[in-house]
Amino acid sequence: MFNFFKKKQDNTFFLGAPVKGKAVDLKEVNDPTFSTGMLGQGVAIIPSEGKIYAPADGEIAMVFDTLHAVSMTADNGVEILVHVGLDTVELKGEGFEGHVKAGDKVKKGDLLLTVDLDAVKEAGYDTITPMLVCNTDDYAAVEGIFGKDVMPKDDVVSIKMK
Repeated sequence: MFNFFKKKQDNTFFLGAPVKGKAVDLKEVNDPTFSTGMLGQGVAIIPSEGKIYAPADGEIAMVFDTLHAVSMTADNGVEILVHVGLDTVELKGEGFEGHVKAGDKVKKGDLLLTVDLDAVKEAGYDTITPMLVCNTDDYAAVEGIFGKDVMPKDDVVSIKMK
């Protein structure tokens, strides 16, 4: 009866950081596929640790054969791509270890991949890790939260539902 005293339902969903490190604007990624938002909006993280975690509860859609990227669909339909490093597909899985497979159900914070960041750097690749919402157009707004150090599960992408 006195519902006007209740807080208005917020229609914003947050993705957690998939890795420990520094969250930066996608524009800082030295690859136009990511920096221009061609694949979707999101955030990038300069990792300080080689453990990649699920940014939301959902289902693994695909683990790339080379283990450099994972896509998943959150329980609410958000399509997420976590891409470890730039051009790391060229490493053909060297230095990467997968802990999930397509079809696995995951909870926010579950371990998806491990990567030897030193090996990736020694091979000459950038370790920056973009996380994108591939179905950005389905939402009113998708915005990265960056300019700070983050721990896995910290809010780094805000998604406003339509």
